[in-house]
Order: sequence, then C-alpha cells, then structure tokens
Amino acid sequence: MRVPRFFEDQPLAGLQQLTLSDKVAQHAGKVLRMREGDRLSLFNGDGCDYLAEITQLDKRQIQVQLLETQQTVRESPLQIEIGQALSRGERMDYAVQKATEMGCHRIAPLFTERCEVRLSSERQDKRQRHWQQVATSACEQSLRNCLPEILPPQTLEDWLNNCQADLKLVLHPHQAAALSGYQPPRSVALLIGPEGGLTDDEVALAKTKGFHPLSLGPRVMRTETAPVAACAVLHYLWGDLN
Repeated sequence: MRVPRFFEDQPLAGLQQLTLSDKVAQHAGKVLRMREGDRLSLFNGDGCDYLAEITQLDKRQIQVQLLETQQTVRESPLQIEIGQALSRGERMDYAVQKATEMGCHRIAPLFTERCEVRLSSERQDKRQRHWQQVATSACEQSLRNCLPEILPPQTLEDWLNNCQADLKLVLHPHQAAALSGYQPPRSVALLIGPEGGLTDDEVALAKTKGFHPLSLGPRVMRTETAPVAACAVLHYLWGDLN
C-alpha cells in the first residue's frame, strides 16, 4: 500500500518529533482517517522526503516521529520555465498541474493581447496562491520533492524583458527550426500563447528578445495541452525522459 504523502511547510531536517500543521493534520486525520502507528511521507521543498510514523493523534493535533530522511533525485537536469498565457478556470489549473508533473521548475502566468482573463491586484494575489497550491498538490502526487515557483501574473513584455535561459522558444506553427539543430541547453524558457494564439506583433517582440519559433506538429493544441507536449519533448531530448 502506498504511503500517503504530504507537503509540510516547516523545517524538517534534523528533527525527531514533529507536530503536523493544521492543514496536514486535517487531511491525514479526518479525510484519510489515519491512526497511531500509520506511516506517512513528508516533504517541504528542500529536495528530501521524510518518512514518519504517527505517535499521537487527537482531535486537535497529530504528532509524528521522523524515521528516515531520503535524498531521492527526481528533478530533471533540464530546467524549464514556462510563460503561460492566462486562461479561464480549470484550463489554467490543468496547465499548472501538468507542467508541474512534467518537471517544470517555474511558471509565469501572462497577460497577452488575446487573453480574456482580467484580474484585479487582489484577485491576482489570490489566484497566484491558488496556482501554487495546485502545483503543491501535483508535487504530492508525482513524488516531486521540490516545488516549482509560480510567479505573480505579469504582462508578456515584462516577462520577456526579465526571462533568462540558455534557449528561449515560442510556440508558433510557422518558420520553426528543428530542435535537433540546437546545442543541448541546461535551461529552456518556453512561451505559450492563449486560446486565440499570440498576435504577430507579440511573436515578433519575443523574437527580438531572443526567442526562436517552435512547432509541435501539424495539429493545433489547446493552450493547456501545449505545455505537457512541449515539456515531454524537451525532457526527452535534453532532460530525464530519454
């Protein structure tokens, strides 16, 4: 039986005993109905997994004993940052979730010309926290022990001006060079447009910032599907899927 796995946002290294945070205790005790003696796996983003056993459980809190620290490398040697044009509701959640499962290390939600999503400053903060939780849950499921960074929503131009990577790519169906023609990079920045696609001016702007067109074949993908396909190809060529 698989040991339940939780993100615990507190220091874990070097501890022998730990009181679980309220959120983790709620899930473990009330949702999964775990009991004293049950084992669970914890991670906090430091790159390690911590095997623990429940030693005390009551209505208010759960205490565990940390049994073992496991330093398992699950991060790809290729770092991928995705500039993802904002889409509505579950579509954006799907893009964040699957990009996390595919090993993406940073995601930047972007406002583009054809983006239909408009967010106030307050809602931007709320959505960023929500997407970070989506990514955290995806890490729990996929056994990643490092959390991807979810950047605050920003304009396409701001992201292009600050983006740093060995290779920069923009998904575009025309005039795309084969990936085999590039030297193997250590990092890739990938720009993905909204449901209506990037405008010609936006693609031109990306090119002036060092981005090269990338095509994923003759079929048009949805904006939330593209990061999954692109990450799979990139990790196959230069990461850990080969």
